[in-house]
Amino acid sequence: MAANIFIVDDDEFFRSMTQGVLEECGYSVETAPDGLSAWERINSSPAKFDLILLDKEMPHLDGIALLKRIKSDVRLKDLPVVMLASGTSQEDIISGLDEGAYYYLTKPSTVAVLKLVIKNALEDFIQKRELRILIGLQANYLNLLHKAEFKIQTLSDARDLALFLAEASTDPNRTVSGYSELLINAIEHGNLGIDYEEKSLLLSEERWKDEIEIRLKDSCYCARMVHVTLEKTTTTCIVTIADQGEGFNWPAYLNFSPERVFDLHGRGIAMSKATSFDSLEYLKNGSVVVTTVQLRS
Repeated sequence: MAANIFIVDDDEFFRSMTQGVLEECGYSVETAPDGLSAWERINSSPAKFDLILLDKEMPHLDGIALLKRIKSDVRLKDLPVVMLASGTSQEDIISGLDEGAYYYLTKPSTVAVLKLVIKNALEDFIQKRELRILIGLQANYLNLLHKAEFKIQTLSDARDLALFLAEASTDPNRTVSGYSELLINAIEHGNLGIDYEEKSLLLSEERWKDEIEIRLKDSCYCARMVHVTLEKTTTTCIVTIADQGEGFNWPAYLNFSPERVFDLHGRGIAMSKATSFDSLEYLKNGSVVVTTVQLRS
């Protein structure tokens, strides 16, 4: 089934042109001329859309105000919103990312960039949706768990363990994306040595997953494991994730950065810190990260 994309923009020419481009790619597309009418449709059918292309400047209800409504609604928190803006300052872009925008596209953007951003955003959304669906399948005995150790190596391992840790945290809908992000980072950046620039290139060429599979079979990396420990007290769930890489400049990724606002990745740690955990702390050279979640009663 084709993904359903909602274009919200008061520029009729842009709506029509972009709708045509996306429909040629096989997407189902709907449009709205302003934020207020868009919100009425989103609110009445919260599961209808898979991605929103949202103009910043519009009558009745502007893009940032609509973004805030979407991200404050528990039904819509994972829905990817790609903001559209002309001549927006870096401060405005950072503000939009802080409010939960997946990405900022400047007008005009090339068709190739538009397609790639939408493809990556939809893949991320589908992954999160699948994780949400799988939540709840773990047995109630997790409530009795106090300490555990794990070793993982693949992206599939990361998904399965993220589900387990999320259930153990007693707040799975909040934490599952954060655990998944940190475990994937430990595999790809830590153990497999894919640095930031390499991942940017791999994503742009749609070779990221293929490269991960290649490196998992490489003698330089195939013995490396990500070590994970889980410790629960009566009030907290503490998860420590340690990879076998050389570390990275982790302080640069704890908050949204103006230098990376137009990159296809690089926001996962900041999003995890802001939305998934009560605390997130990197140790040493960045090869160890410790997350804490306050347990719900």
